[in-house]
Amino acid sequence: MTANAMTRDDPLSLDPEALMAEASRRTGLTDFGDASFRAPMRGLLRAMDEEAELHAAGRAAQRERVIGILVNRLRAEEHIRRHPEILAEEIRRPFAIVGLARTGTTMLQRMIACDPQVLALMWWEARHPAPWPDAPAGGIDPRIIAAEQEVAAMVETVPEIVAAHPIDAQAADEEIMLLEHSFFSTNSEAYVNVPKFSAWLDAQDQTAGYAYLKRLLQLLQWQKHRRGETGTRWVLKTPHHLGFVDLLFKVFPDIQIIQTHRDPVATVPSFASLVHMIRRLGSNHSDPKEVGRQWGARLHRAMHRCMAVRQLHEACFLDVRYETLLAEPMAQIRRVYEFVGMDLSPAVERRMREWAAENARDKRAVHHYTLDEFGFREEGIRRDFAAYYRRFLQ
Repeated sequence: MTANAMTRDDPLSLDPEALMAEASRRTGLTDFGDASFRAPMRGLLRAMDEEAELHAAGRAAQRERVIGILVNRLRAEEHIRRHPEILAEEIRRPFAIVGLARTGTTMLQRMIACDPQVLALMWWEARHPAPWPDAPAGGIDPRIIAAEQEVAAMVETVPEIVAAHPIDAQAADEEIMLLEHSFFSTNSEAYVNVPKFSAWLDAQDQTAGYAYLKRLLQLLQWQKHRRGETGTRWVLKTPHHLGFVDLLFKVFPDIQIIQTHRDPVATVPSFASLVHMIRRLGSNHSDPKEVGRQWGARLHRAMHRCMAVRQLHEACFLDVRYETLLAEPMAQIRRVYEFVGMDLSPAVERRMREWAAENARDKRAVHHYTLDEFGFREEGIRRDFAAYYRRFLQ
């Protein structure tokens, strides 16, 4: 057996060519689309091999995750080839909910997703954006079934994850999972400790990632309308956008931003706790203080970038405070609807109120963590985010 064949057959291989070959073998397809994903994919796989200290199960899981992304790319490009009208889909006047994690972004997005005027990305769509070949007509989409099984496995393995972030295969979720298909995404950095790759990625022009995000939204919008959904405007959401708001405006020139705000002392350590929780799935060497250093710095940089870009687009932003959203959710929803120029019907408002009652925060387990566990001090966070405090939290 040749060395190349041994690499292809190794169930733990992170060789990029081997993983692309496996994705092609599973689908019978070879067109992965625009080549801009190849450099970050290779860098990520090399970093997983050399930096991440993955145990065997973690290595196998990340290998499968990358193959799954490549399979999705192949299926997406094949579907677009068969239906070129997909690229004529217009992403008109989207609005994005952007803020530090743990600032009410999920609550706000899922309440707005109750409105049939709006298109929202479901978790199962983010995991499997392209239709599966030979899927039976009628019945439940097999992608939903697969996503529900994955969510169930995640919750069974790490039940405390639900306290940190409510996961539901059929609920609205973050398009950072779509950005991951270009490998221009911080999602992978939440799963594995790859600081050298993170530094490299942060220095790259990530326009291609946002261009591919738009391509996948066009694919999903085309599917939604064929399924009978009538929404015309996307509600996007992910804290990842904080560091790339300039690219949102570049790729979606008519976008509007709803920025959520909460004390970073409450948000930054909480998110570090979530990352540490996820990294422990794949490695026995996740250091909570290292996680705190990495993500404290990353979130500070992202907020600094957002504030700088915001100065050029101030009229495109609406601010929502976390505490106010919890206290008077419908009042804040009405502010959002007035800002984006949409009507809020009594029927939709009733659905939103029902969602808020059924998903109240006190119905979920408490997310336990301490600042010290992740190397944080309150005064240090306040110092790092001083400009943010002055601008939004006084």
